[in-house]
Parts: sequence; structure tokens; C-alpha cells
Amino acid sequence: MTALTVLATGPLSTVQDAGRPGQAAWGIGRSGACDRAAHRLANRLVGNDEDAATVEVTFGGLAVRADADVLVTTTGARCAGSSCHDAPVTLPAGAELRLGPPATGLRTYLAVRGGIAVPPVLGSRSTDLLAGLGPAVLSPGVVLPVGDPTRPEPGVDLAPVPDPAGGTVTVRVLPGPRRDWFPDAAWAALTATAWVVSSDSNRVGVRLEGAPLERSSTRELPSEGMVRGALQVPPSGQPVLFLADHPVTGGYPVIGYVTDGDVDRCAQLRPGQLLRLRG
Repeated sequence: MTALTVLATGPLSTVQDAGRPGQAAWGIGRSGACDRAAHRLANRLVGNDEDAATVEVTFGGLAVRADADVLVTTTGARCAGSSCHDAPVTLPAGAELRLGPPATGLRTYLAVRGGIAVPPVLGSRSTDLLAGLGPAVLSPGVVLPVGDPTRPEPGVDLAPVPDPAGGTVTVRVLPGPRRDWFPDAAWAALTATAWVVSSDSNRVGVRLEGAPLERSSTRELPSEGMVRGALQVPPSGQPVLFLADHPVTGGYPVIGYVTDGDVDRCAQLRPGQLLRLRG
């Protein structure tokens, strides 16, 4: 079987696909690619099904070697050294692909024609870091099997899509189910503040730093279901925007939701970057 050998991984590289939908009742989160749009685009460019597994690379650093000619592309954060960004390119047998740090954005998706064919776990090849499900985090020496193509090559030379923003990012937020647990001043502060992305952010969520949001209710909240895009406010008053590996339930109030189409953009936010939430 055709394969890619991992030579280096950078800060974090994992296998991701469309995740494990519909299993929250069993306590199993969806997980999957953080930037779903970039993941789907990568698969389309090499003629895969949109939910085929790719490699999600956090802040570059991935290096792989092909053991046979393979068609590859990268999408999302544009890494230094990538000649196949948003464009399918043949990686010859024995050749290496090395990704440097991106100029903007955080997560890059490497797709190979045929998809990464590691064994699925509960119907998905995604690595869920919070639950510990799926394949292990990639490390040097790991051999990634490549599946057989199921669709014709699309014949696209380049996808003209913009790179992730490097400055302040503005997204839309809607009131959440516990909006009434916060005074109007807290909602005004949420939507007027330029929040700083914390270095503690990860695949679970984007942690935001700014003036703490105060609650008007001192009640305790029983655990309730959580979804991607939820803005949960813990006792610190610093909001957390949930991403792909968010918990299935949570016990802190959700003041709002980032609209689904904007969550992918938030997955590209880097520590220190500014995020504005517009109501």
C-alpha cells in the first residue's frame, strides 16, 4: 500500500476527518478538523470525498516522505516551503514535503489523493485529544497508509482562496441559552471588546483574555449539552470559544454562540491575535 512516512511533526500534527457526529448521547464528541472548510477544500483538490482523512498541522513543522508517487495539497494556513498550497502537486517517490511556520493562520491541512487510511475508531479516523479517541498524535517514524482513490482527479490547478487573516478578526455572535444570566452590560462588553487569544488555546477551545464578564445570577448550573461555537463563561469571567474537541457537556453558562460559518475562521486564530465578537 502507498504510504507517507512522518519525519517531523512540528508542535502538533494529528489525523482528522469529518469526525464522529450523532454520538453525543453516548458521551462521544464529534471532534474532526478544526477548520472544516480548509479540510474539505484540501480533499476536493486531490479528488477525495470531502470527509476523507487529512493531516491537521498546527503552526507548521510537519515533514513527510512519499514511498510512491502521490498527489498532495495543503490548505488553510500557508506554510513556508510548501509548493502545493491550494494547488495539487505530485510528490514523487522518495521525495520529502517539509512545512515551515505559516505567515498567518495556525492550522494547515495536508491531503493526499486516496486519503489517510489509518484504522477508524467509532466510525472516524479523527484524533480527539480531549477524549483520547482515535489514532495517536503523530510522531517521527509513523507510517501513514494512503487509501485507494474513489473519484477522478478534478483537474484544478489552483484554488483562489484568501489566506487566514493575520490582524484583528471579526465574527458574528448570537445570544446563547444563558444570556439572561448576564446583565446587559456584560453582553455589551462581550461585543465591544477586542479579546486577546490566549496561549492556553487548543483544539478544545479558543480561550479569550479581557475584562472579566460578570454574571447577574449566582445560581449553579447543572451540566448541559455543548456544541462547537459555544461561548462558555467560567468563574474567571474569561470566555472560552469551543472548537472541535469541546466537551459533550459543560456546567458553566453559555452567553452566546459564534455563527457556524465563522467558527472555522476562529480555528485559525493564533495566540496574541485579537478577536471581535459582533452581535
